[in-house]
Amino acid sequence: MHLRMEQWKHIFKLDPDRDISDDALERVCLSGTDAVMVGGSTGVTFDNTVDLLARIRRYEVPCVLEISDQEAIVPGFDLFMIPVVLNAGDTQWIVGRHHQALKEYGAIIDWDQIVTEGYIILNGDATAAKLTEADTRLSVKDVEAYGRMADRLFRCPIVYLEYSGTFGDMALVRRVRSLLSQARLFYGGGIDGPEKARQAAEAAHTIVVGNAVYENLELALATVDAVRYGKAAERE
Repeated sequence: MHLRMEQWKHIFKLDPDRDISDDALERVCLSGTDAVMVGGSTGVTFDNTVDLLARIRRYEVPCVLEISDQEAIVPGFDLFMIPVVLNAGDTQWIVGRHHQALKEYGAIIDWDQIVTEGYIILNGDATAAKLTEADTRLSVKDVEAYGRMADRLFRCPIVYLEYSGTFGDMALVRRVRSLLSQARLFYGGGIDGPEKARQAAEAAHTIVVGNAVYENLELALATVDAVRYGKAAERE
């Protein structure tokens, strides 16, 4: 995988459409996280994305762009992650937008920088679920089938279980991880401190911490050591 991505256990996700101070950004980038992901469901533009990238580039942390809008594709990131929302009701989020982007940029894409994410959105109240019209009323077998589809059929390097806004079913997360043969399982949603970070890190290969950065920075930063050192992170 790219940039030794197979070793990433913790990622902070920053939204270009949300404000973060220089001090907070510095603490995030120097926290010891494995990477910083830039992306969001709404309000992402070229201008706010390039601005956030320039600020992150002051530090050495790997920086990846999760592309949700082709108008906000900014060069200069280490990797570009392309979500394919497998349970989207609107097929624009499965192949439509990807087709349009390739019509425009296909001839100049550096495919070594492209990583496909097989997304499974599981919180119906999440902005991403509403935007993509995702069918989140899924049985365990439904989720397993989507996991196998991303891993075996589409050969996505990443399967992403997205519970954005709520903490998910860790038993289900562990179940999906056990089914994967080559993909890395990313988990995002409701990780608001070290305890949930530990639980999620035990269930998935990689956890993504996003909202906590904006809601309680100290607890968000504590998730790094929680993943890296487990219970030892409880030290004061």
